[in-house]
Amino acid sequence: MLPPEFLTRMEALLGAEYADFLAAYDRPLQKGLRLSGRKRLDGQLECLREPIPWARDGYAYDPESRPGKHPYHEAGLYYLQEPSAMTPAQLLGVKPGERVLDLCAAPGGKSTELGACLEGQGLLFSNDISNTRAKALLKNLELFGVKNICVSSETPKRLLAAFPEYFDRILVDAPCSGEGMFRKDADMVKSWTERGPEYYVPIQREILLDAADMLRPGGGMLYSTCTF
Repeated sequence: MLPPEFLTRMEALLGAEYADFLAAYDRPLQKGLRLSGRKRLDGQLECLREPIPWARDGYAYDPESRPGKHPYHEAGLYYLQEPSAMTPAQLLGVKPGERVLDLCAAPGGKSTELGACLEGQGLLFSNDISNTRAKALLKNLELFGVKNICVSSETPKRLLAAFPEYFDRILVDAPCSGEGMFRKDADMVKSWTERGPEYYVPIQREILLDAADMLRPGGGMLYSTCTF
């Protein structure tokens, strides 16, 4: 059950597209995974369907299959990730040899993708303010085979003190009220009613400004959320 306040706001924002927006909630979720690139698995995973057009090594998979239970998943040969979540890391345009910061990185889906783009060259600095989540982030990066990494659990402000104008590329996948998760996780609806977008605005602004000061002149930063 979507919050009435949310529906009213989306209708005002989308106008004639509102009906299509509502219809999207009745369609099945599209499942996806990304191959690590360490070993080509094309043809070896029967669950794979069509490639995800905007994601390197991204594929849709049969929703009836369970690739998360496959030994290849436990070996880190692919990462389960929704196709839409593959978009930010691709758009950031990371090149081998660059210094890259994923500022709000846990559990690591986007970091594993950034690491693949670096092809073992340069530095991937992945951070999450939660120490528990940062440990999960480190595990996923190591499992995926990304070696040129530094994983931290710090506030953006403390990172800025150590790395002013340092990074070539920065991804800020900011904490948010999670409207894009409503269809996947009913608990996000409850969370939204308690802490809507307005709660996260000052948090996001502070993170974004600190991130900008860690970017080298001429560098590139991409900001994303799963909130409309």
